[in-house]
Amino acid sequence: MVNESLIEGATPDITYSVFSSEAWRRATTSVPKEMALTIYIDDEELVTILCTPTKLIPLVIGFLYTEDIIADKGDVASMRMCEEESLADVRLSKPGYTLPARRTISSGCGGGVSFAAERQKVDSSLVVTPGEVLSLMKQLNEQAELYRFCGGVHTSALANTGNLMVVAEDIGRHNTLDKIMGECLLTELSTRDRLLLTTGRISSEMLSKAAKMETPIAVSRTSPTDQSISLAQELGITLIGYVHGSRLSVYSHEERVQGALDQE
Repeated sequence: MVNESLIEGATPDITYSVFSSEAWRRATTSVPKEMALTIYIDDEELVTILCTPTKLIPLVIGFLYTEDIIADKGDVASMRMCEEESLADVRLSKPGYTLPARRTISSGCGGGVSFAAERQKVDSSLVVTPGEVLSLMKQLNEQAELYRFCGGVHTSALANTGNLMVVAEDIGRHNTLDKIMGECLLTELSTRDRLLLTTGRISSEMLSKAAKMETPIAVSRTSPTDQSISLAQELGITLIGYVHGSRLSVYSHEERVQGALDQE
């Protein structure tokens, strides 16, 4: 039996043509669903997010938090989610909200929009071993259920040094972090002194969200960019990439990875 979250996140039985070994054939597959979700704040349109239609309430709550629009879940008086119309109608507890003037177009799926101000440096004494990071990435790959079902999505997780705590999947890398943050706010789970792991490239916007979450270690199985390395150094975040098998690379704040500074 296919799990309900997979049904919500994918469209099954898509028929297509395949050319292979100099011959054509018909085939069927499942592909990720894509929704253009528009968020309204007190009847004012804020943003449209291209996303996978799973964990939509955590996505909205997390986005509003990581973009500095709310400080806590209590700042949201009510939310009406209308999937048929692809909108989220949010009412804030305090009246007089003004749409931020500053918007930054990101490199994320669909070109994300960021309203966030400059971040404070993350202060944490968390130290991990290479073995712990490799084990967590293995767990992440094992829990990428939607990716295994249909491909085309990113998987991210919040973890302690031993286990994944919250997992989210989406067509947008940035959305996965917002879903994680939203779920943590709704369940009152702390994101401080944790690790963020993702199957996708860690962009500067994702590091900004990690800093807002006060999460000191960000881990990816692929390469960072020069801008993300520079920003991670500035924000006090340990950036780890190319995590495969028994290998990983540490690009910033190596003091949080045991043994990284002991080499000659």
